Amino acid sequence: MSERTSPDRTPSDASQGGRTSTGPGRALVAVYAVFAIAATARSLYQLVVKADEAPVAYALSALAGVVYVVATFALGTDRHRLAVGAVLFELVGVLGVGLLTLLDGELFPDATVWSDFGAGYGYVPLVLPFVGLWWLRRTRGRA
Repeated sequence: MSERTSPDRTPSDASQGGRTSTGPGRALVAVYAVFAIAATARSLYQLVVKADEAPVAYALSALAGVVYVVATFALGTDRHRLAVGAVLFELVGVLGVGLLTLLDGELFPDATVWSDFGAGYGYVPLVLPFVGLWWLRRTRGRA
């Protein structure tokens, strides 16, 4: 019988089993889902209601929302390569936008999800990709 379908496998075996969506991975998926909803809803509202005020900032927030949606899907369905790509893109995005807002605060007339390294969201956008990459590394190739 394969390890994946073994009846004696417990949820705490996630670190040995390679599943990204079990154990602590469920909490990670939940956090990504919250950010997917928050970033997407915020950016859609901003793009519909006041796009002319800061179109680049709102488009970046929409991009962040899409990245969080993809990461949520990939982590929740154990698509390791897609998850790594999404989380790496997220890391580059939050570091790049964070650095740009640090160097030139006037660059974006309104904040993005990733502005100031995610300060508006308690720096969770900065920490999340590191946690995501750690979890993906921990669960890689053991399925």
